[in-house]
Amino acid sequence: MCSPPVDLSFKNISRITGAVAEVPRCGVRPLTTDSIGRFLSRSLRLSNNRISDITDLHYVLHHLMADPSQLGWLDLSFNHITYIDPVLRELRELRVLYLHGNNIMEMSTVDKLGELPHLHTITLHGNAIENTRGYRWRHLHPCTESCDFCPATFEEHGLQCCDT
Repeated sequence: MCSPPVDLSFKNISRITGAVAEVPRCGVRPLTTDSIGRFLSRSLRLSNNRISDITDLHYVLHHLMADPSQLGWLDLSFNHITYIDPVLRELRELRVLYLHGNNIMEMSTVDKLGELPHLHTITLHGNAIENTRGYRWRHLHPCTESCDFCPATFEEHGLQCCDT
């Protein structure tokens, strides 16, 4: 699966399920699909919309992506998300997650993302939790390499980074 990201950014989507009715933005490389029209991609952009609830993300992934279990990169930046739905913790192959520019206020909704075994990059800046001391690393796996587009430091991790 070498297809580019499925880009549904700037589509004025208010409910995440509305993404299935949208046509992805055209990029330099064309999107490829399987025999039933699902995209052969591991990346999904849903940035710059009006999404506040991602509870039905699995529904969207199963309709858009040929292999939703292999989603590795998800961009939900610049939406109206207020909490991290447990649905994100089920994306076991997720490596990059952009959540900056939302309305996330509670650290407890972010803490569980540390369970994602391959997550190495996350963005959370531009959310209310940004004002919480130590928010950048307290909830993440020790091998997270980048938070808010800044590399991890040993001081922030409080641990040695592993070799994965």
